[in-house]
Amino acid sequence: MPTLLPKDADNNVIQALRFLEGGAHIVAAGVTSARSSTAFDEETKVISLYATVPVYISLGDSSITASASDHYFPAGVYYDVAICGGTNKSAQQSHIAVLAVSDTGTVYVSEKI
Repeated sequence: MPTLLPKDADNNVIQALRFLEGGAHIVAAGVTSARSSTAFDEETKVISLYATVPVYISLGDSSITASASDHYFPAGVYYDVAICGGTNKSAQQSHIAVLAVSDTGTVYVSEKI
């Protein structure tokens, strides 16, 4: 049976159970790439995204940037994304970068454990 839950790098379903206390991030999306200022907690397996405008997103380390060739994320959609590396903990993404497609807006990010 198909699932809508996110999967880790080993293709195992991640049970997104609760929000991480202090794990809310707001990233201003504009004409230049903007990155989350605080790293995701090492226990975070899933982030939830909501954007007020269409954006391009990229996940990576503290130097990640977003460009128009990155993943398109539409406005008004609430979506869970796995950021953990399955059995390879070093593969966990620590930051998100966003770039507005046209209008400026806000991307809301919530960490889940």
